[in-house]
Amino acid sequence: MSNGTSELYFTFRPENAALKAKIEELSGENIDLCFQCGACSSSCPLTSEMDLLPSTVIRYAQLGMEEVLGSKTPWICITCFNCEIRCPRGIDIANVMEAIREMVLRTKYDKFTLDELTPEELRELPQIALISNQRKLTA
Repeated sequence: MSNGTSELYFTFRPENAALKAKIEELSGENIDLCFQCGACSSSCPLTSEMDLLPSTVIRYAQLGMEEVLGSKTPWICITCFNCEIRCPRGIDIANVMEAIREMVLRTKYDKFTLDELTPEELRELPQIALISNQRKLTA
């Protein structure tokens, strides 16, 4: 803290290496290639619904931060591949999102089910998001 303002710094901690390695293993992506340009976040059609931007999810994954497993962003990702197409480093961010979902599901915890939505919310959601959600939970 300096001058009465709080500063938040994220740094890699060796004890977080296992989470980062597992995400890379499951996704097949080298997430260290990401230099946080934000192209993935600016091209994603659903960022308004996400709690973390796709670039933030990648940063948390790079740092092995467990908070990434509690994010709703991987569950909202519709695997449209806009992020991959625009990534200057060629990272398939949809694979990273899938790896995070898989890690959560392996703990037998479903982050999101259609039963939790009101009829109004179901009408407002894009159909592709509903189909993608069901595919993710039944794969």
